[in-house]
Amino acid sequence: MNENREINALFHLLDDPDLEVFDTVASKILLYGKDIIPNLENLWENTVDEAIQERIELLIHRVHYQDLQAAVRAWGLSDSQGLLQGAILASRYQFPDLIDTQILTEIDRIKRNIWLELNNYLTPLEQINVLNSMVYNYFGLKGEEVSYQRKNQFFVNQVIESKKGNPITNGIIYQSLCAMLDLPVYAVNIPRQFILAYFDSYIDFSAPVDPADHRILFFIDPIQGQIYTQQDVDTYLKRVSVPSVPSYFKPQSNKRIIQFLLEELSKCFRDDKDAYKQDELMNLASILED
Repeated sequence: MNENREINALFHLLDDPDLEVFDTVASKILLYGKDIIPNLENLWENTVDEAIQERIELLIHRVHYQDLQAAVRAWGLSDSQGLLQGAILASRYQFPDLIDTQILTEIDRIKRNIWLELNNYLTPLEQINVLNSMVYNYFGLKGEEVSYQRKNQFFVNQVIESKKGNPITNGIIYQSLCAMLDLPVYAVNIPRQFILAYFDSYIDFSAPVDPADHRILFFIDPIQGQIYTQQDVDTYLKRVSVPSVPSYFKPQSNKRIIQFLLEELSKCFRDDKDAYKQDELMNLASILED
């Protein structure tokens, strides 16, 4: 964006010690949107005062965040809320310049390899065995339990690059592949777990979902693809002293999965200096409230 008199005047006020002045200046800069980022980056490169550089970095972050809020809102309101696209939006909180081409290309490559091995004569369990072989052996995806010290495992671009995620991001990749391959696999709401279930039919999330209308054939742990039966899950619920209720076996919408991802990601930022990041991520999650 070409600098005009107003932009130059605003930039000259960035070193004002009065926080109210800075907040007023920041609000006006934000009105320019993403177009002003190159100007801010150029100003940062030509500034020697570290305190002013920090203010510029905060402004750039705010501009990106404002843009991300709009993108998350648009995704939540769209007719087709692609799960993978939602995860990419979550990654853009940490990586605002993320290009999704590499992610989509890699996922499509895995999908094509799985598709070549599938046929109409395979049982659901045989289909998932093929998928597991491709995802965990051929592609080499690994998984670990959720740890808020390993925040990179919450960003799908980092998971694709490192081939190591947690149950949520692995599950998002796994469910996305199933959607591309027309396999009725959806995340369910088992307490303290992120687990997938293979249903006996496809789910139409445009209408209220009643668990009684859909039978689960088996469950899949996205950490490494392990298969669990209903009896296994019932035993787990008894072990953790949680009563079994129908809502635990209700498929989760893509919107709810991304909302959960954002909520869990926010827990990675617990230091006082990062408190604003936790607030911002929870705000993004709240945008997706039904």
